[in-house]
Amino acid sequence: MKEKRVTSPHLEVWAGVEATTVRVGDNYFHQLDQSGHATRLDDLDRFASLGIKAIRYPVLWERTAPDGPESADWSWADERLGRLRELGVRPIVGLVHHGSGPAHTSLLDPAFPEKVAQYARAVAERYPWVEEYTPINEPLTTARFSALYGHWYPHRRDDQAFAQALLIQCRAVVLAMRAIREVNPDARLVQTDDLGKTFSTPTLAYQADLENERRWISWDLLTGRLTPDHLMWGWLRRCAGVEDAELAWFHENPCPPDIVGINTYLSSERFLDERVDRYPTEIPGTNGRHTYVDVLAARVLPEGASGPEALLCETWERYGLPIAVTEAHNGCTREEQLRWLDEMWRGAHGACAAGADVRAVTAWSLLGAFDWNTLLTRQDNFYEPGVFDLRAPEPRPTAIATMLWDLAQHGEHRHPVLAGPGWWRRPDRFIYPLVTEPDPGTANGQDLPLGWSAPPLLIVGAGTPLGEALAHICRDRGLAYRLLAPEEMGTGTAESMGAVLNHYEPWGVIDAGAYLDAGARSGSKGRDPGAVLAEVCASRRVALLAIGSDLVFAGNHGQAYLETDDACPAGILGETQAAREQRVLDGHPGALVIRTGPVFGPWDRDHPVAAALWSLEGGTRCFVPDDVVVSPTYLPDLIHVALDLLIDGERGIWHVVNSGAASWAEVARAAAAESGLPTALVVGRRTDDAPEPSQRLARVLASGRGQLLPSWEDALRRYLQERDLAMAEPAGSLGRVACPDGVRVDGEDVVLGAAAS
Repeated sequence: MKEKRVTSPHLEVWAGVEATTVRVGDNYFHQLDQSGHATRLDDLDRFASLGIKAIRYPVLWERTAPDGPESADWSWADERLGRLRELGVRPIVGLVHHGSGPAHTSLLDPAFPEKVAQYARAVAERYPWVEEYTPINEPLTTARFSALYGHWYPHRRDDQAFAQALLIQCRAVVLAMRAIREVNPDARLVQTDDLGKTFSTPTLAYQADLENERRWISWDLLTGRLTPDHLMWGWLRRCAGVEDAELAWFHENPCPPDIVGINTYLSSERFLDERVDRYPTEIPGTNGRHTYVDVLAARVLPEGASGPEALLCETWERYGLPIAVTEAHNGCTREEQLRWLDEMWRGAHGACAAGADVRAVTAWSLLGAFDWNTLLTRQDNFYEPGVFDLRAPEPRPTAIATMLWDLAQHGEHRHPVLAGPGWWRRPDRFIYPLVTEPDPGTANGQDLPLGWSAPPLLIVGAGTPLGEALAHICRDRGLAYRLLAPEEMGTGTAESMGAVLNHYEPWGVIDAGAYLDAGARSGSKGRDPGAVLAEVCASRRVALLAIGSDLVFAGNHGQAYLETDDACPAGILGETQAAREQRVLDGHPGALVIRTGPVFGPWDRDHPVAAALWSLEGGTRCFVPDDVVVSPTYLPDLIHVALDLLIDGERGIWHVVNSGAASWAEVARAAAAESGLPTALVVGRRTDDAPEPSQRLARVLASGRGQLLPSWEDALRRYLQERDLAMAEPAGSLGRVACPDGVRVDGEDVVLGAAAS
């Protein structure tokens, strides 16, 4: 082990592009194509503007030289590596990223290491100035997913194939770095792998011990630490049939990383429990000796998961080599993404203070990721935003981008949501029985009560479906909030509203439509309280979100309305909304104004879809509006995106709707068909909106700034799944009614009133 030394706690900020190329059967899935980065050179300027020092960057074997280095196409890599060099960002070049190589090879091909080394030499000769390499990303993880679990090619599920894939990849790393260093002797190895930790009941301690040794195996092989007295040596010999000579080769040919790259996720720390009856929603597995479940440790351990600092310190104690966090990403809501990156950053500083040589923290992934919810086994285009959000005409920086800039420039970042803990540090994370009772003497001290002290969001809209739903989702997301009725905001004067803001000290205010028709109500008696609220928030630099609707448009445009289209209301309510929007933006130029379509949600029963289902389940006909085409929008989708945009610091007008268009009658028929109910009982009817029986108005919204929500059909399927759960919630959580409001029962028919349209 190298002599340990204490280094400066000043950490570099690195970043990475999700570049996984996996083979599933005979199909290759390329994240670079899905994200569009493959054709966007100007992404590199966006990345450099964050102040990052280095970037994990792909020059992938499968894409560059699938038929061998002699026929390689270097044009893509030439252009991009050259641009990074001009921008002053160091590339950490990756050659294989969860891949199995071109079609002529695989992770079980004995010639795989020599083939990788041949390609690595060609890359080094092409770019002799590149100093840092990750020849193969996460060899242990890739071996597990490809040869132990069977998710990726070659789709094996046995210990022998797993061991073979692991050893072949690690051998490839050694030979690749040898070839690279023959060209550039100063080249450095940044070797990444996922690092977690396994906990268990006493009965399964033997399995946890095995997994806690296995987690180090790729680095142990490269550093020559895997010797006959190592637990994994015996396992590889006994269970996987590996010959002593194959293992001894690594001891004779050590290739220790210059930087140990730690990738750790919330899902990396696990708990094993043979008491499967405690986990009715989990599918048990077996090791041939015991049947048990494998769950997130944070869900069952009172003290919580170990966390980044502890894992980094363990790594330092084991190897005494420089360390970097080479992936820091949480596929979750925006505040949880920020909180996880913050915990990574603080954990790295804590490890430095404890004496570890930690060099950097890497934001992963710059452009987000696709389809990791299915471990890339399908190409559904399920997208998780990252530092940039791709659901826009060009990549849109999120709050994470601001955080990276601050960390790179100042070493710290402050956002109000960071005052609250991530879900993995809150008591409501326990969805299974606790393994043991909490022990105040051993708790990690990071758990906070649900009513933690943090700057809140003020939600003006108590008693309204939107206001109550906002509060519900803020509570689920761990966002501190206060839900107020309009009358609790004062008398409508700047002085009284200012006093309320002074009392609660919010970082943001959400006007959940509470003042939607304020202008119509107030007439000449006073100023629009929504506009006053905007001015008060602006004077205190408090973020403001105001939520409006499609009523600012008449519906005779002939195409979907964008944010850039002038408001053209047809009625008094629409005119009031349009005037209010303008007054809000005049009073608070930094305000965010979201327009949405008619909403339906699992908690609110006062919408045509709920009414139709309520009727059809009782076997009665329902009459649903069919002469106005709208953008039906799922309330949880709207709220989640609205909160993300507010946290991102977005401003101006945004249209946030589920994509597509339909009348309420069409949506109701689709819901009936999806639920196996008779669609013939859904009868279209006119509202008072359409001037002629044959004319259908179209108040359809679309966004020129970014389509952030999926289709209304996708939302409807989720609504039908979540509706029963919401209906079962205790009374008072969001309320349950026997018959939706806005509905009239005439004999055996249910008629939706015009207000419900």
